[in-house]
Amino acid sequence: MFYPLTVRDFLDRAETVYPDRVAVVDEPSQPAESWGSVTYAELARRARAQAANLDRLGVPVGGRVAIVSHNSARLLTSFFGVSGWGRVLVPINFRLAPAEVKYIVEHSGADVLVVDPELRTLLETVKADHTFVLGEDDAEIWGGDADPAAWEGDEQATATINYTSGTTARPKGVQLTHRNLWVNATTFGWHATVTDNDVYLHTLPMFHANGWGMPYAVTGMGAEHVVLRKVDGTEILARIEEHGVTMLCAAPAVVTAALDGAKTWEGEVPGRDRVRIIVAGAPPPTRTIERVREELGWEFIQIYGLTETSPLLTMSRMRSEWDGLDPHEQAKLLGRAGAPAIGVRIATDDDGEVLSQSNVNLQAYWKNPDETERVQAGNWFHTGDGGVFEDGYLTIADRKKDVIISGGENVTSIEVEDAINSHPAVREVAVIGVPDEKWGEMVTALVVTEGGDVTEGEIIAHCREYVAGYKCPKRVEFREELPRTATGKLQKFKLREPYWKDQGRQIH
Repeated sequence: MFYPLTVRDFLDRAETVYPDRVAVVDEPSQPAESWGSVTYAELARRARAQAANLDRLGVPVGGRVAIVSHNSARLLTSFFGVSGWGRVLVPINFRLAPAEVKYIVEHSGADVLVVDPELRTLLETVKADHTFVLGEDDAEIWGGDADPAAWEGDEQATATINYTSGTTARPKGVQLTHRNLWVNATTFGWHATVTDNDVYLHTLPMFHANGWGMPYAVTGMGAEHVVLRKVDGTEILARIEEHGVTMLCAAPAVVTAALDGAKTWEGEVPGRDRVRIIVAGAPPPTRTIERVREELGWEFIQIYGLTETSPLLTMSRMRSEWDGLDPHEQAKLLGRAGAPAIGVRIATDDDGEVLSQSNVNLQAYWKNPDETERVQAGNWFHTGDGGVFEDGYLTIADRKKDVIISGGENVTSIEVEDAINSHPAVREVAVIGVPDEKWGEMVTALVVTEGGDVTEGEIIAHCREYVAGYKCPKRVEFREELPRTATGKLQKFKLREPYWKDQGRQIH
């Protein structure tokens, strides 16, 4: 007997087992009216209503629904209301520039576009057959009690398309199937020991690799979601105290924010010996890991993965064999990318590139067969990251693909260079990531000018006209020339070397 694995399984179980339990506490301070506290029975009803309204609009099975939103209960519901009845959710980074959002909506062929109230102006330039604003058009999206048309389920069907920066200036659409997401959520939930006693704080953007799968895993176990719209260290601590939060996922910049918030927190930092924080994006310094464990008293867990792997590939978590080690040595071990998750095979090729085989590797890149074939060559997914796999643990040592991870977000240097190069005073530019305690890596532009007067502020302001603010350089340095090979290829490793020479690895 065969029964397809679909993302609706997680909501169905929560509604069946925990109908009266609070499913989600929505962000109280947002431009749309907050949903407040919603039970799992009500969350499931709204998901069904959303699917029925997509039926009414004529959006077919396989049709794409793009949503540009901060973290919200509405977005959480859409992971089920869209994908649970066979459509494809396209969650879009709300920080992107209008031109970037336009490209994604058009490239994905979205039938429906839903935007956050703060991003209403997107609808002036970004078009779809059906457009809505969260909060203002809720009746059209989540209103009514009609039952949606039945969908028999197909675990190989695409459930989400998540656009990610890569080695090209244009983002790539990562097709993840129901099977990909189901296996990731269950294995991640198992390794992270998610239970119905947990309270999960959404500091991680839900658009980012579908919140790493936690919208599904937490729901399936009937645990409580607490929505945080905008990251602030003090507010993170306040929500942990108010709601009894036990778990959060975070980029290194969020870890730093929490540590900064603790400096001015009155009384004992909330969550000591209760909270576990799961970190990914770039390995934090050993000292940061020590501070999380000492100053906050939280369990530190590190994972490694990519949007293309749903994302979990490896996890580094405290184990009993390390109990006798001093805290510094424990922190160093926790700083590794980790051991393979259940069902994941890890290897490295002759060049040191990290490869993976698993049921969470992407189905394909949307409308990009050449890139799909390249990254899946030899029946392995090629991560583009360099590393060492020994004694059952993966350590990431270098980044082969030219991507900067700043504040947990991917920044493609080619894209930023293209924007800066359009300034008339710029002759050439190289964008690199340099180590930074707050951002992990700080986007830095090394600029050669045409001889005219131009300031750092002018370069940054010009860049903001073309790409999202978080992608723009936080520092601009002017150079006489940039090192190149005899064939004219830019030698970025020479540019990075002075900044990274005292670091133990070439990512931060």
